[in-house]
Formats: sequence, C-alpha cells, structure tokens
Amino acid sequence: MINIRQLFDPASSTYSYLLWDEASRNAALIDSVKEQVDRDEQLIRELNLNLRYLLETHIHADHITGAGDLRRRFADKPLVAVHRASGSDCANQLLEDGDVLKLGEEEIRVLYTPGHTDTDVSYLMDGAVFTGDALLIRGSGRTDFQSGDAGKAWDSITGKLFTLADDTRVYPGHDYNGLTVSSIAEEKRSNPRLGNATSREDYMAIMNSMDLPKPQRIEEAVPGNLSCGLG
Repeated sequence: MINIRQLFDPASSTYSYLLWDEASRNAALIDSVKEQVDRDEQLIRELNLNLRYLLETHIHADHITGAGDLRRRFADKPLVAVHRASGSDCANQLLEDGDVLKLGEEEIRVLYTPGHTDTDVSYLMDGAVFTGDALLIRGSGRTDFQSGDAGKAWDSITGKLFTLADDTRVYPGHDYNGLTVSSIAEEKRSNPRLGNATSREDYMAIMNSMDLPKPQRIEEAVPGNLSCGLG
C-alpha cells in the first residue's frame, strides 16, 4: 500500500509530497523546499521511513529545492533525481520518459510532460499522478519563460495526462486557492484554461497572451535548483 502525505510551503504556495510503501517503509519526497528541510527531516524520522528518492518535477523558478540539504542529512544518501534536459551535474539520476523507480513493492513511473519548462516530468503511481506545474487544479503552468512552450504544454496535457484513467487523482505542484487534489475527470470537465481551448492553437493563443510578472525569485531559484539547492 502506498501512503501519501501532502505538505505545504506558504511562502511559495508549493506542495511537496512524501510517499512511502507501507511494507518496506521506503519513501520518496517530491519537490522539497529549502526552507522546509527541518520539517521534512523531522517527519521522515518520526514516521521511521527510509528516504530513497528526492524527486523534482522540474527546475523551479519560485523556490529553491531542499534536496541537496536533505541528502546530506540521511546516512543512506537518497538519490536526487531530475529530468535529463536540466543538464544538472549534481543530481544522482537524470530521468527520461518511461523510467520506473521502485519504492518497495510500489512503482513510480516517469512521464515527460514538457511545456511549462523543458524539464517537466509527472510521477505516476497506481491511482495518482503528481503533475508539478504541468497541470494545476483548474489551471496549467505558465509557458512564457524558462524554456516554456505552450504547444508542448498542450501536447503533454492532452496527449499524456488526459489519457490516464479518469479516476486518477491529480496532485499539483502548487495551488493558490486552497485546493489540494483533483482528478483527471475533473480537469477534463472543469479546467477553464483547457475547456476554453478547442484546439492546440487556441490554447497557445491563451497562454501566449498572458501578461504576468516574472517570478520574484527566478534569478536565484533557477541556478539554485540546478545545483540541487546547494549553490
């Protein structure tokens, strides 16, 4: 059985996810936040978990990962993993589409879902997908900076994520309205950004017309994340 604990960083509205296999106690932490390292370490130790993976959904522009710090704090040295397109030289594993990570008896399957950036992956487990910024609850990640591509985002969402079973739970990388979880069926039916676009071209027009300020921490966050939070 897989357990899921959703954790929140209020400064960046980032969700981190602690996953573990009940039988083996082997665990993975998705999208850690540097300012929350003490909290995460304490929880992992309190739950008596064996931290095996520190997973990133992409190279973030709004917060710095805690992966490097957490790796140093655990004697078994969990693997830091990010998509190969990042070019990261600090990660222990550079992921590709279709990779499978073992978590005891459970499996985490890597789906390459670029568009928000060219480093985006989603992590698929039985009945749940962790989408980072590729697909949000009633939204999707912006595509106007840092290797973003609205056409690729459309392809990733409609061609990969929306082909999953309708009852697959969607756990996003952020939420700014207090929502915590959705489903593939809900997002197909109710996501306004996707529902208002009847074609790839419509979606690209919507995304390319967004006039948003750049993330406040982008200048420090991107290089910080390329160095696993240790730069």
